[in-house]
Amino acid sequence: MNEYSSRGDLTSPYSPSFNLSADEADLNLNRLTRELSNITLHSEDGLRRFQDGELEEKDEEWHHLVPAEAREALGKREVERQSVLFEVFKSERDYVADLQLIEEVFVEPLNSASPPIIGDVNRQQNFMSIVFCNLDQIRLHHERMLEALFDRQQEQHPLVQSVADIILESALQFQGDYESYIKHYPLAEQRHRTELKYNKRYQEFLQDCSQDPRLRKRDLITFLSRPVTRLPRLNLILKHLHELTDINHPDSEDLPVILSILNDFLKSTQPGIEAAENKVKFWDLCESLVFNKGEIIELDWYSDTRSLIYAGALARRSKSEMDWNPWIGLYVALLDNFLLITKEEKRGGVRKRLVVSRPIPLEYLRLGSFEDPPETRKERVEEGGILDSFRGAYRSIYPFTIFHAVEKSTRRYTLYAPSESVRKKWYDALVDAKGVDDVRREANQWFTPQVVEDGAFRVPSHKMPRQTVLKRPPSGRVVQAVSFVTNGGKTFMAVGCSTGIFVGRKGENYRKILSFENAKSIIVLQDFNKIIIHHDSYLISYSLEVLARVAQYQSPPSSLDASLETIAGQNVLCCQAGQMGDRTILVYAVKNFLQTTVHVVEACHPSEIRSASPRVMQAGLLSFRPYGESLYVPKDVFAVMPLAKTIAICTERGIVIANPSSASSSAVTLVPDFGSASHNSATADLKTRCEDAKPLGLVRHDATELMVIYDTMGCYITKYGQPTRDSVFIRWEIKATSFLHRPPHVLLFSSDFIEIRDTQTGLLKQVIEAVDIRLLIQAPLSRGSLYVAMLGQKDDEDGLSDRIVELVETTEITKTPIAGPFKVVEGLWDEWDM
Repeated sequence: MNEYSSRGDLTSPYSPSFNLSADEADLNLNRLTRELSNITLHSEDGLRRFQDGELEEKDEEWHHLVPAEAREALGKREVERQSVLFEVFKSERDYVADLQLIEEVFVEPLNSASPPIIGDVNRQQNFMSIVFCNLDQIRLHHERMLEALFDRQQEQHPLVQSVADIILESALQFQGDYESYIKHYPLAEQRHRTELKYNKRYQEFLQDCSQDPRLRKRDLITFLSRPVTRLPRLNLILKHLHELTDINHPDSEDLPVILSILNDFLKSTQPGIEAAENKVKFWDLCESLVFNKGEIIELDWYSDTRSLIYAGALARRSKSEMDWNPWIGLYVALLDNFLLITKEEKRGGVRKRLVVSRPIPLEYLRLGSFEDPPETRKERVEEGGILDSFRGAYRSIYPFTIFHAVEKSTRRYTLYAPSESVRKKWYDALVDAKGVDDVRREANQWFTPQVVEDGAFRVPSHKMPRQTVLKRPPSGRVVQAVSFVTNGGKTFMAVGCSTGIFVGRKGENYRKILSFENAKSIIVLQDFNKIIIHHDSYLISYSLEVLARVAQYQSPPSSLDASLETIAGQNVLCCQAGQMGDRTILVYAVKNFLQTTVHVVEACHPSEIRSASPRVMQAGLLSFRPYGESLYVPKDVFAVMPLAKTIAICTERGIVIANPSSASSSAVTLVPDFGSASHNSATADLKTRCEDAKPLGLVRHDATELMVIYDTMGCYITKYGQPTRDSVFIRWEIKATSFLHRPPHVLLFSSDFIEIRDTQTGLLKQVIEAVDIRLLIQAPLSRGSLYVAMLGQKDDEDGLSDRIVELVETTEITKTPIAGPFKVVEGLWDEWDM
């Protein structure tokens, strides 16, 4: 009998029961290892077969590879510890085999499939990167770790002293890749499930894969989740190993370090997992939404910042008094940019959420009362007799109110939460979401308001002293504002108010130069030294240079009369200037008894005027000459707009497109062209909506498509006027009174909000809120300064101020490149002989 077997239940050589020094313990361990190796030479073949995966599953245990004498020599505690160590080897081998199976059975066939199984090449690459993420990097880490573990096992079997050093080194290396994968995993699973749901070829591919016996009836989700469960399982094994390790063993110091690293790492990944799971819930919500047909509701789904903040079931009272059930069940979802109110339905076993009210952007969402007392709701009893079902049961529900900032009464919602705690959660979620949205919008403004004047222009208020003659009478409400530059390089502003037109330099005193009250339009033609004023049905022009000299008291006011030119003498409805080719033209509409006539004149350069003959000068109008032919429109005109080769005339029936250079020979087109409405329901619906809206103008999106701007909505047409994009439309959140196009954005103005949208998608990009907003320039396609008036912040004895702000387009802040290595200037060190 071996000498160790006579000890009976022999403990580890590191156990305190040996009562040996560390050196003696090492000698004893080495001697024990040699003895065990001598009696287990026949197990080397079994160990090789285990590492190659050739053993039967029932034989893959440490005690099957070690003779009974060896087990008796070690004692019960060390046998259990060796069994746990063997589990480290076994689980790592199986894990690496599964990672290799993912590559061989799923990844490689998908990559080599021709044609691609997942759509086109780009879509397949995107799918592979999302679903399989960085599995290849994780596999490489564990292949190296397994190789080191197997080398250690071959060296020390059957009495493996330690593997802590190998695991510690590997853990420090693979943490980063695991963090990326674990946080990304919910997205990978959702992408796989979505593809499986809609792609028949992918379904067939996975069905073929399932026939591989190596998978042992496990699906792809099982394999994808292996890295997620691997580290927690390894953590449990090492924890068990630590419990079986004697205090004098070196592992008693190393294992706690590894366990601490793994525990801290797993905790640190939890927020990332929750964020990814939240993203999956968001995608699930997106898939289930059903919107009304015909309307573009651009929620910006694919933005990386999009997320679901909070969601849950709420109730709302039915508006119908005839409804036997006065309560409507709703599913309300709060995104980081919108609030969605939906009603859940089951269609063919699939849950769908019908959007029952247009989504409310957080910029327009307002919170009402969250403190109203609870109300009672009667619910039918599902069990019991007929009378019980009529009696029902009562429970408390807790109301709260939200509403749209523009439509405060028509889009006001009182919702009911099932408990006070749920109502509080909704309040906290809404407040937090709006707070974050405010900060995000503040940091990502496309246009930033910069104050030009707040105090120079006033309207009467109750704080003004009651006296007949004021030292500084109020200018009245600001209605127009333009800026221009004189030959001396000085910048001036001309501001139209309810009492007249004031001129002055920015930041200095303004002088009332013209007594034209409430000018409808003020247009500056800088290159032609002209300012055009539409006042009281007249259209006149003055010299900019003379106007500036009068404002600075360098010329008398009477000198303006010498530069006065009357473009149209009466009944002018509207006007607009713009470019048509290389011409600068002015379009204006004149109302007659039965129709409206649209005229076009071309601005003449000052050099042409100076070279004109005396006969021409005596003819009257010098700065403008007629261009093309007059156009006749049988309806009232809202606005006129010069386009690239034609002009647009906004009327009650729509927008008329005409070519003034050949008005008699070319056809006049009305856009949008709803000729297909009789056989296309989508076009017919768009036609009805457009007829109920007021056209404001056109915006060119690209060479083939334009956006038609109405006061409540917008739609897209071809350059020939036919509706595009399946006749869909975009509804504004406001009712716009005017607009401005600053590619790639269109700005919509109402009295309380400025709405900035992307021209291509209609996506709401920014909202600016103020009181009594007015667009001060009437040039929708202008690239000059963009002035807006709003209620000011000063209210004193001089009156209530009207503030003028300039909307300045922002530019993206680019990262400053990091300075590269120092470059020696040639000859710099010559005098030092270096």
